[in-house]
Amino acid sequence: MPITKAAKKAVRQSGRKRERNLGQRTKMKELLKEVKGFVADGKIKEAKEILPRIYKVLDKASKNGLIKKNTASRSKSRIARSIKSR
Repeated sequence: MPITKAAKKAVRQSGRKRERNLGQRTKMKELLKEVKGFVADGKIKEAKEILPRIYKVLDKASKNGLIKKNTASRSKSRIARSIKSR
C-alpha cells in the first residue's frame, strides 16, 4: 500500500487511466472483430458502414498512446483492403 500522499495520488491516477484504456481497447477489438465477421460472411455493405467508426476509434487510440500510430494505420489499411477485395 502507498504511504506518501504522492504515491496515493499516483495509484488513483493509474486506476483511472487503466479503466479508460481497457474500455477503449475493448471497443476497438470488438469493432475489428465485428467487421472481420461481416467480411467473412460476405456482408460488405454492413462492413462499409462500420468503417468510419473503426477509423475514429483507431485514431483516438493512437492519439492517446494506447497503440502506436503505424499500428493504427496498418489496421485501417488491412481492414479497407479486406473489404475492397470482396
